Amino acid sequence: MTFARRDDLLGDLFRTPLDPGYAQAAARRAATGEPPPRWGRAARAVTLTAVGFLLAVAYHQAVAEAPSASRARDDLVADVRSRQRTAEDLQRRVDALRAQVDQARDDALADASGAARLRGLAARAGTGKVTGDGVVVRVADAPPQVDPVTGKTAEENLGIVLDRDLQDVANGLFQAGAEAIAVNGQRLTATSTIRAAGGVILVDFRPVTSPYEVAAIGPSDLTDRFSASATAKRFRRYVDNYRMQFAVKARKALVLAAAPEPPLRYAHPPAPSPSVPASPSPSGGRR
Repeated sequence: MTFARRDDLLGDLFRTPLDPGYAQAAARRAATGEPPPRWGRAARAVTLTAVGFLLAVAYHQAVAEAPSASRARDDLVADVRSRQRTAEDLQRRVDALRAQVDQARDDALADASGAARLRGLAARAGTGKVTGDGVVVRVADAPPQVDPVTGKTAEENLGIVLDRDLQDVANGLFQAGAEAIAVNGQRLTATSTIRAAGGVILVDFRPVTSPYEVAAIGPSDLTDRFSASATAKRFRRYVDNYRMQFAVKARKALVLAAAPEPPLRYAHPPAPSPSVPASPSPSGGRR
């Protein structure tokens, strides 16, 4: 009998989930068309107004902060590019003076074959200007992700070009047979470095900015060999996954400027040899 009473109680709860008093009051309001209490509607209106005000304040702050951060970044980029133009002007002066020095050196060398050999060695070392057919690899940052609601740029962008990315491109070109390489006009040598400092990529301590153009001179199949390399395949995956920009184009008659003269670490002018006095000639004849 206990189980029967329990079943009846559960059934009654399911059949009448509301208290009878609440049910009668609801039925009476429905029959007479009586509206719900005004204090309930007022409370809901105040709550919705407060929530809307807080959302509006948060949106205004987010939108107001976005332009200032964007302006700061644009100012830094403009400053870097201005200094880069100044460095390029100075580099052109250096190239002109170097051409005069090279001409004076060639004039001083009596042997024409020696001058040609010296120019070839300078081109291989990166301290001489070279001209020839080759390839240009263009790598650029992915466009920033912008929040459609706040207009704020996303903090993380996996499509940003890093210093090791440019290292991979340069090494891949050398592996494909490149004889001379320049990154945004900066010629690479055996002692060149590609590093990042403060979010800026430096090539031999000179800043370079996106888009990055890696120009290389080499054999006629340089473009095909690099395009089929593991480096190029990896960058194509970056394009698909992170929207990084990557393009490989063959170019005719590329001109790569010479790198700055490296400081001499071991070479030094030869010391003048001391004069050796002539030994007296032995006297002839027997005693």
